Amino acid sequence: MKMSFRWYGEGNDTVSLDEIRQIPGVETIVWSLHDKQAGEVWGEDEIAAAIATITEIPAEAQRRGVTKRLSAEVVESVNVHESIKLGRTILGLSRDQAIENYITTVQRLGRAGVRVVCYNFMPVFDWLRTDMWHPLPDGSTAMYYEKSVVDQMSPQRLIADMQANAGGLTLPGWEPERLASFSELSAAYEGVSHQDMYANYEYFLDAVIPTCEEYDVKLGVHPDDPPFDLFGWPRVVSTKQDLATVLSLNNSTYNGLTLCLGSFSANPTHDAVDAVETFMDRIHFTHIRNIKHFDNGDFVEVAHRAEEGSVDTVNVMRAFAQAGYTGYVRPDHGRHLWDENTTRRPRPGYGLYDRALGIQYLLGVWDASVAVS
Repeated sequence: MKMSFRWYGEGNDTVSLDEIRQIPGVETIVWSLHDKQAGEVWGEDEIAAAIATITEIPAEAQRRGVTKRLSAEVVESVNVHESIKLGRTILGLSRDQAIENYITTVQRLGRAGVRVVCYNFMPVFDWLRTDMWHPLPDGSTAMYYEKSVVDQMSPQRLIADMQANAGGLTLPGWEPERLASFSELSAAYEGVSHQDMYANYEYFLDAVIPTCEEYDVKLGVHPDDPPFDLFGWPRVVSTKQDLATVLSLNNSTYNGLTLCLGSFSANPTHDAVDAVETFMDRIHFTHIRNIKHFDNGDFVEVAHRAEEGSVDTVNVMRAFAQAGYTGYVRPDHGRHLWDENTTRRPRPGYGLYDRALGIQYLLGVWDASVAVS
């Protein structure tokens, strides 16, 4: 198992690489080119520069005796253009051209040493919360999903609220350039069924997977967040059966999962441990976090410790450890602690402290499970 930490890049993250290096157990950085829009080709020089920033130790750090190097083996994400999901030209780009661009990017990432690419297949926009800074009883804050707000609010209002609460930092999946075309995208999905989405998904995988195999880059799809349809748009990576269906669209082991257990578990009927055990050999990357459900359909993100919420993080880590899992793990969204609620305002869910604490909890469970087995 390789523990990782998501980092948004210099000037785009309140957490520094120097701070991440000091978290015990972290081996690799999960990164992306966040200025790239879905459908764009990633430049070789841009990739090389991003990887060099992550893997090289600055002279100032070397003078302090720093020798720990981080790798850059996981990209989250190379976003899938809407033309691929819809199976037709939209936003000025055809499906086949978008796929060709994706293939070129995968080739370049593979040559640069990237081993896993995370992506999602959600229509129009990505993850959704209604409150980025919800107060918790201990004085921390965390992201919150309020069902009644989503049920009553228009997507346009939700988009405005998400952008207003980003603190001036980019929110992946909520890029202003893409959302500027919201009306066109929303209209394009009218009448599109789940089966239509699966057919387009299979077309994409069949085109891209041979390149993944050639360049040794595993694809890992991120579950829908939250894992159910929104605003009438079809989401096809929500349930355990959906995950099985996606894997059956192309049987290559390079067609796999980024099993985000917080997203998957946002449906209270889902069993995170069962999903891990069922799909173990196709989980290339996993996000582990905890959420707490409420009877009215709301949920809030809480600390990684199992008893804090509704996700059995202990038996999740135990399942990975007992299987000898060799893929990539990262702590997912954390609470905002201490000065992160005052002077050091991070990207929502992506502060330093709670994710660092979460790593130590997860590694503790892993170490104990390995010792017992």
